[in-house]
Amino acid sequence: MPFACLRPLAALSIATLFALPALAADPILIGVSLTQSPPGSVVQGTQVKDGMEILKDLVNAKGGVLGRPIKLVYEDSQGIPEKGRAAVEKLITSDKVVALAGGHQSSVCLAEIEVAHRYKVPYVNTNCWSDDVRKRGYPEVFNTSPYNTLVSSSMATTLATMGVKRVVAFAENTDYGIGQAKLTGEMLKLKAPQIDYKYETLDRSSKDFTAAILPLRANPPDVIVLSMLPPAAYLVMNQVYEQGLAPSPKTILYDGSGLADYPDFWQNVKEAGKYMLSFALYHPQMKQTPLATAIATEYKKRTGNDVNRLVLQAADSLELVIQGLQAAKSTEPDKLIKAMQTMQFESLRGISNFSMTPGYGAQQWLDIPFVNYELTAEKQPIAQTVMIQAPGQKFDPSKIVRPAK
Repeated sequence: MPFACLRPLAALSIATLFALPALAADPILIGVSLTQSPPGSVVQGTQVKDGMEILKDLVNAKGGVLGRPIKLVYEDSQGIPEKGRAAVEKLITSDKVVALAGGHQSSVCLAEIEVAHRYKVPYVNTNCWSDDVRKRGYPEVFNTSPYNTLVSSSMATTLATMGVKRVVAFAENTDYGIGQAKLTGEMLKLKAPQIDYKYETLDRSSKDFTAAILPLRANPPDVIVLSMLPPAAYLVMNQVYEQGLAPSPKTILYDGSGLADYPDFWQNVKEAGKYMLSFALYHPQMKQTPLATAIATEYKKRTGNDVNRLVLQAADSLELVIQGLQAAKSTEPDKLIKAMQTMQFESLRGISNFSMTPGYGAQQWLDIPFVNYELTAEKQPIAQTVMIQAPGQKFDPSKIVRPAK
């Protein structure tokens, strides 16, 4: 075929290329490090991925960001700090992501933020509660997640309001678990120094916790506080129940990590979950933004489960990056960081802007709403639980339901 005959075809191809939708452009890559295999919390990793995938799909369906689709690049941290560090290194240097999100275990986050800081790439903390993540004060790190000081202070206030005399906490041997248990004790000294409080550290990889539980039978505490994640948390709950400690007319089980949010909660604890008091960061009675409602609807459609706080937190951490890209009009990390620090941001949970206070307030959302509710029946949906403390209200101990003697 003569060269001249090729020119109309070439012109047609170019015209066709420019006629393609904007989403045919190269995608904007955002790195996500989460737990996809043991020993870390795979359930948490799955929920984080679900929340981000749903928001990503909603954004891409409307044309993406800056005329380009969003693509999430995943790496498995296994809940191990060294694996998380390697994952973030790969995402930044090999995959060339413009930002990172998804971290949901404190010890892993602490390792990952060092890499993000070294390369000066924005890192959004999705669910790492340790105050130490904030205390580093890195400008690259944005904390949309709850934090131990908030949770421990709120739980200490609850325990003081309940008028209990003796509290025992079981904490997993991680930065999150130990940090929350220590802080709860420190807060109780300030709010209710008369309460006898102690905590015991448990190995999250263990399956038998009877050595820590049996001594409590002789003198049961008024409250057993759990600062643990599954699967270890489920094992502790079952063994506490099997020993007749809690729930009981004497002893309340108080969870500080949102265990009832997990879709496999009732499957793993059954009767041991009944009467559990829960500090929670999501409840259907909370006010919802339109975007949160849309994500909840899509999550129900895809999984058959009701949405929970971790799914919404994950979507929120990605939403921060997306709005940052829009504000910066650029994918360059330094411009993205500056935009995220200074833009007017409205989260899908209705929280705006960051505190710049040093310490646990460094680039942290401080006004995170919370509730306290009680599970009063096996397999009870969160929407049907007894609300002991709604957002912005005081804890009402008279609403607590105890097992019959």
